[in-house]
Amino acid sequence: MGTGARVWIGVDIGSVSINIAVLNEEKKVAKDYYVRIEGAPIKKCYDSLRQVFSTLEDVAGIGLTGSGGKIAAHILSAPFINEIIAQTKATSLLLPEVKTIIEIGGEDSKLILTGYDENVGSHIIRDFSMNTICAAGTGSFLDQQASRLGLTIEEFSELALRSKKPPRIAGRCSVFAKTDMIHLQQEATPDYDIVAGLCYALARNFKSNIAKGKTMERPISFQGGVAANRGMVKAFEDVLGLKPGELIIPHYFASMGAIGVALLIMEREDRAQFNSLEALRHYLEENKARTKGLAPLETPSSASSSHQWDAGTRSDPEERVGVYLGIDVGSISTNVVAIDGNKRLLARRYLMTAGRPIDAVRKGIQEVGDEIGAWVEVKGVGTTGSGRYMIGDLVGADVVKNEITAQAKASIEIDPNVDTIFEIGGQDSKYISLKNGAVTDFEMNKVCAAGTGSFLEEQAERLNLNIKEEFGTCALSAKCPV
Repeated sequence: MGTGARVWIGVDIGSVSINIAVLNEEKKVAKDYYVRIEGAPIKKCYDSLRQVFSTLEDVAGIGLTGSGGKIAAHILSAPFINEIIAQTKATSLLLPEVKTIIEIGGEDSKLILTGYDENVGSHIIRDFSMNTICAAGTGSFLDQQASRLGLTIEEFSELALRSKKPPRIAGRCSVFAKTDMIHLQQEATPDYDIVAGLCYALARNFKSNIAKGKTMERPISFQGGVAANRGMVKAFEDVLGLKPGELIIPHYFASMGAIGVALLIMEREDRAQFNSLEALRHYLEENKARTKGLAPLETPSSASSSHQWDAGTRSDPEERVGVYLGIDVGSISTNVVAIDGNKRLLARRYLMTAGRPIDAVRKGIQEVGDEIGAWVEVKGVGTTGSGRYMIGDLVGADVVKNEITAQAKASIEIDPNVDTIFEIGGQDSKYISLKNGAVTDFEMNKVCAAGTGSFLEEQAERLNLNIKEEFGTCALSAKCPV
């Protein structure tokens, strides 16, 4: 792009990313940018626009759209345009033959039905619908599941194409979908079948929920960041029964909202004026969190003693010690421990399940074996957790117990006076009531993942924080990013 060219800028601030499109006077995309928000939309918007403006000389106008665009538009005194209108505007220019738009971003899924109106000489919106408060069927959910499986979203996309018989996964609710995936993982279902099943679940959910009662005329444009997922493209083609060429992926599929905004402000010269980008910087400086961190936690004077056992305490160096293995296979992590006949902890391993419970258990047992295997003899094995049955069969477990019983047994061994247990794992939250060492009542979360470890991990990832260190420290500190 030549310096001095007159341009218009469209900015689409979503829940996951910021897309910026620069259009020239011929209504051509001169440049487009994609930036991950990482929990700081205004800061990322300011940094990105400052970089864009540094390469331009004559910016005639700027407009914003997206779930995070309204506040930035207010700060800049720039036009804010509804996402539905922006998406339709870009599609009518770049793909005038399209009659239906499927747009799936990080947090929203949209269906837009368009048509050409001869009276106004342009495309109009005939009807539209969006997802409500649920994240099922959106890009952020796909991102989360790819992360759980240890895959990049690009690997996730390619892997789905290998599946021949995708399993049935619930798509209406993201929590149900995650539960189905965990069960499939615990049954050692191949990753490519699981991710393909998820793609088909999301496509079916879109058809039955968002497109319910509506006729999707062809050709259909699939846009938004999720359109980059080839597994989702194939799923939509199959679920909607589309022929080759009836599902179109625009070249600028992720930037259609930003392009539409730039096109619309080109037609609104009277509203092209906007504040300097310094307004964003001033906003960031004036709205820094001013909070006081909590006092550091103190170690109770009656802290329980450690149960760790030093191998050097063996009376006979040649003696083999009898040990018992406990294996807890959860949705997020797998724990392997070894205790002796006196209930003293000899070794333990904490590993990420990463969608591969068999591999995690195998690695945990091997590492424990490398540490103490030369001088112990395994007398028994017990399993618990969501993968207890499959792993129990795999290792020949002597005992397979539910998590409520296992949590209660461990707690009263450490302190017989315990009467209440709160246990929060990756997928489950539990309350257990004890009396005289026996379980008298318990409750678990039902269908919602709010209040579980996986939810915290997802939010830490959105904020680009390490869950084990930065997230916890940040919550107690005034330095926490807002």
